[in-house]
Amino acid sequence: MTRERIDKKRWRTLGKAVRQQARAIDATPNERNAIERALAALMLACEMRSYREARSAPGPIIFDRGIPDVVGYLRLCGLPIPAPALRAAEQRRYANRVFIAPPWPAIFEQDAERKQTLAEAEATFHAMVDVYCGLGYELVALPLVPVAERARFVREQIAA
Repeated sequence: MTRERIDKKRWRTLGKAVRQQARAIDATPNERNAIERALAALMLACEMRSYREARSAPGPIIFDRGIPDVVGYLRLCGLPIPAPALRAAEQRRYANRVFIAPPWPAIFEQDAERKQTLAEAEATFHAMVDVYCGLGYELVALPLVPVAERARFVREQIAA
């Protein structure tokens, strides 16, 4: 689902800042571990900022990513989870029901921002499911339907 489709319905959306920052990071395989740790720290800072901004905003807010995603990212990379990141995920709660987009092989494609393979996207999905469920969230999978139908589904779920 695109942010533009949601924005047309006058819902605030937050996130995606990390993806924009990640494009600026280039590393050799030997530097990957340090880059992944730095990226996780950047992700946590961005998600904490988005969380703070959302607290004073009226109405429903849709986050592209959340603080628990940082924990999932670190697990996916096989890196230790710093205690502050885990505490942030436990203490800064979102709505109990969280939307999650399962990988959709029929429309999957890589581009300049999305460098993951389908297998990596599936592993990321499962890591996020584990983290969010482990934190007690109820996951609502987005249906594998056209964007307009997904947007309608989200609106109906939020209104319920």
